[in-house]
Amino acid sequence: MAWDSTRPVPWRRLIREWLIYVAVMAFVFVLFFRDSGLVGIFAGLLVSGPLYLAFGAVLAKFGYQRKTLKELRSEPRPDRSRSEQTATTGPKPKAPPTRRTGAAAGRPGGNRKKRR
Repeated sequence: MAWDSTRPVPWRRLIREWLIYVAVMAFVFVLFFRDSGLVGIFAGLLVSGPLYLAFGAVLAKFGYQRKTLKELRSEPRPDRSRSEQTATTGPKPKAPPTRRTGAAAGRPGGNRKKRR
């Protein structure tokens, strides 16, 4: 899609997603890197905010919009799964014999010179 400056940017959603990301990552970093300096890690998390928002805004202007969890749950599911389809259609048919399997040429090794 082309850039369209009139497309809305879902700022609340972008900010909420970034805040959730920062909270989870801050917890993980504190949990695993408790003994090392956390100032640089938290500075990196704070710098990631404007980058994430800018990237999300550009994608929104190009027309990209991810589905929400609510939309994903409301989608109709396919009627049958792949395993159910194979169970009703039966097993895959056997491939025809080829020269590599030795079934088409008779006995394998038929081109050898006969011993006298």
